[in-house]
Amino acid sequence: MVNRLGSSTSPYLLQHADNPVHWWEWGEDAFAEARRLDRPVLLSVGYAACHWCHVMAHESFEDEVAAAYMNEHFVNIKVDREERPDVDAVYMRATQAMTGQGGWPMTVVLTPAGEPFFAGTYFPPEPRQGMPAFTQVLQGLADAWENRREDVMTVGSQVVDHLREEMASAGTIDEAALDAAVVSFGGQHDDEAGGFGASPKFPPSMVLEFLVRHAARTGDETAARLVRRTCDAMARGGLYDQLGGGFARYSVDRFWRVPHFEKMLYDNAQLLRVYLHAAEAGLAEERIARETADFMLRELGTAEGGFASALDADSADDRGAVHEGVFYVWNPNQLMRVLGPQDGAWATQLLGVSGAGTFERGYSTLQLLADPDDAQRWADVRARLLEARADRARPARDDKVVAAWNGLAVTALVEASVLLDEPAYADAAVRAATLLADVHLVDGRLRRASRGGAVGAHEAVLEDHACVAEAFLAVLGLTGDPVWLSRARLLLDRVIEHFADPAGGFYDTADDVEALVVRPRDVTDNAYPAGSSAAAHAFLALAGITGEQRYRDAAESAIESAGELARQAPRFAGWTLAAAEAALAGPEQVAIVGPDGPERRALHRAALRRPSPGVVVVVAEESHPDVALLEGRSAIDGVPTAYVCRDFVCSLPTHDPAAVEAR
Repeated sequence: MVNRLGSSTSPYLLQHADNPVHWWEWGEDAFAEARRLDRPVLLSVGYAACHWCHVMAHESFEDEVAAAYMNEHFVNIKVDREERPDVDAVYMRATQAMTGQGGWPMTVVLTPAGEPFFAGTYFPPEPRQGMPAFTQVLQGLADAWENRREDVMTVGSQVVDHLREEMASAGTIDEAALDAAVVSFGGQHDDEAGGFGASPKFPPSMVLEFLVRHAARTGDETAARLVRRTCDAMARGGLYDQLGGGFARYSVDRFWRVPHFEKMLYDNAQLLRVYLHAAEAGLAEERIARETADFMLRELGTAEGGFASALDADSADDRGAVHEGVFYVWNPNQLMRVLGPQDGAWATQLLGVSGAGTFERGYSTLQLLADPDDAQRWADVRARLLEARADRARPARDDKVVAAWNGLAVTALVEASVLLDEPAYADAAVRAATLLADVHLVDGRLRRASRGGAVGAHEAVLEDHACVAEAFLAVLGLTGDPVWLSRARLLLDRVIEHFADPAGGFYDTADDVEALVVRPRDVTDNAYPAGSSAAAHAFLALAGITGEQRYRDAAESAIESAGELARQAPRFAGWTLAAAEAALAGPEQVAIVGPDGPERRALHRAALRRPSPGVVVVVAEESHPDVALLEGRSAIDGVPTAYVCRDFVCSLPTHDPAAVEAR
């Protein structure tokens, strides 16, 4: 039997298409059914690579008894949080307000009007460690709906009223605020293990990008030290795939030894950019950036030219049993069988593989405990282990293309193509940007996700518009083709017209799309940038290219909307702080005009290496009147020429990369 999810384009929803639960997709039809039947709505939110989502599905949603009770007493809606971040954001705020914590799977029970009156995350099939069984929860909720309806409705109304209260967070982020953020990060930094806080530890991508920019602009030694220690610790630990490259989602321990093994596109796109910039500043290994980019192309690239969302944490072992991380972990016997006794013993020491294991069931994650004493031997060992690992059952891949995360990938790959002198990265970036333009832009409006080249129905949110616009501007900078400027302008003009709050800042959803019980607006940077901080970066880039003050004003409004958050909790405003760095340093612009070749590429690399985090760079064969930064620029004597400008006031043109980088 296949339920209503069978026609979905979401890999997560399709995982539940054969559940005995009569799932609905989010939409008015489901809520109309709840009103018709006078039943509450059970909303279950997760994503395809979510380990505990799989666990709860196997334990409860595939159970005939639990499913029958759900079908009799609730209208059940399944949501992919990656396709509907707006729905997820509203009800995650409710879950956190009602329980003090959040996570996925998220289980929220709503009135037919969408008001939440109960929330939680994972529930086991039997009572466990103080948690009630899922069926007990269902029975209690059904009884409350039937016999205590007035109380239920009151709770729902109160929760919605609470969600509508706007957090007063506006404020200026000036030089003093940036310096104070560095001091705060220094106090929270784990000097022994790298990173911030205790376990679990998530890669602090946006904080690291801010610290790299601050160190480059000001020479701050504390900022540089934090970047160096954390980048090194993450790259040497089990969080990083020592064989295939790429980062897992987070570490369950302080020391980055044992990750939660799912690999997300957004993490790797952001960390690629961090390691690129940190390597340019002498604070990280360039190798990590290159290997991460290669991982993205090899493991996440789709046939249509985009990038898949994630690789699952779980896969089958050689007996067919499914375990988390089994694709990535090793024991000493396995190393010996693949490498032989001498190389096996050497690798066991180098990679921290022990008989007791650092993970589960005697297996170890691979860590690079020291620099290999023989680089060629390490390269050979690594290649042989990677080849052997390729015979294992691979983790599943969530192959939907999410607009915002592909935007992050495009921007990072454009920079990687220049700084690492790798044309394959440029080709991949342009292909992905073209997919976003050709498939995700429908009648002038951006859609959130596609799969197999078919675009989904869900409208894009603020983060999508911002990240994709910045990606289009990055491709403009790489190619000089003005079509990318017009596409970016289309998206950001829509942001100004339909997402802006007249009082300042931006909502996460437009004013002409489906209305939820609360219009979401969250300036907090979490695993990937908040819509407002992403918008700040995109607007700064567009202002630098066009010289139009309204885009600069929009950027400053976005930055200021998170000003109080940046002062009070800077770890949750890393991307806003990075935008503030760019705003203080800019607008700096570099136009490079002339025929493609080694000379032009050298100028381009030099421009990206400038210490100013606010620099925008556009490279083209010749001047173009539709791109203000290129207007009136020419290749002097037919030789590639750079024009280094500040607010469109330019220094003398130069052919010298050293002069471009040093100014």
